[in-house]
Amino acid sequence: MTKLVADGVSAGYPARAVLRGCSISVGSGELVALVGPNGAGKSTLLRVLAGLLRPTSGMVSLDGRDLMTLSRATLAQRVAVVPQLFDTLFPFTVREIVALGRTARLGIFGTASTQDRDVVDRVISELGLGSLAARRIDRLSGGERQRAVLAMALAQEGAVLLLDEPTVHLDPGHQIATLELLRSLAARQGLAVCAVLHDLNLASAFASRIVVLDDGRIVTDGTPAEVLRADLVRAVFGDAFDLVARDGRPLVVPKVPVR
Repeated sequence: MTKLVADGVSAGYPARAVLRGCSISVGSGELVALVGPNGAGKSTLLRVLAGLLRPTSGMVSLDGRDLMTLSRATLAQRVAVVPQLFDTLFPFTVREIVALGRTARLGIFGTASTQDRDVVDRVISELGLGSLAARRIDRLSGGERQRAVLAMALAQEGAVLLLDEPTVHLDPGHQIATLELLRSLAARQGLAVCAVLHDLNLASAFASRIVVLDDGRIVTDGTPAEVLRADLVRAVFGDAFDLVARDGRPLVVPKVPVR
């Protein structure tokens, strides 16, 4: 069992504080959605959980060990990150991009093994990238590139997967397929998955828990039914929405002004 825990974390940047006393845990088998308005601190919290930003107070631990005491190599083997934006200076093919996910697991001579190649083939297939494997990443659409970067993260075979808006640029069909894959991987392989999402309905449909951030603080943390209440959605996101129940989960519907 893997558990990533932030305990009373505050963090920010030289010009401003962003997070204030945030506590959150993500465990094996879970898909946890981070939601909140723009500027709430979601991406900053994800960077802290990934060990990319040192907290000014509080601590992040992975299976009881302070994240800041782990080497970069150890972190790369345990925690995979999918950023909002991924830029490369070189025109790698999709297969080469996915193979970069194996870097932390290569032998001392940096030579890919049969197992490494098999993992790359498997995640390319899982993400439906077979027809794009030989294409240069700078010649892909935004959605295709996003799927290639997700495949690279999955190729790391870490125990924790952190994703910053993994459905950005994806069409609705690929949004659903991507989140279904993440939920399935969490359940089948025991991954601890945490994703920043802007679509509350996708969070409701696929997340085991939803964590709501607002103004750098965690407002609530619970199941979709516990979190997506009319009063909370109104307080955090405004009153332009109605909530209805469907298949036991809340659905957020925009109010359409009567003309």
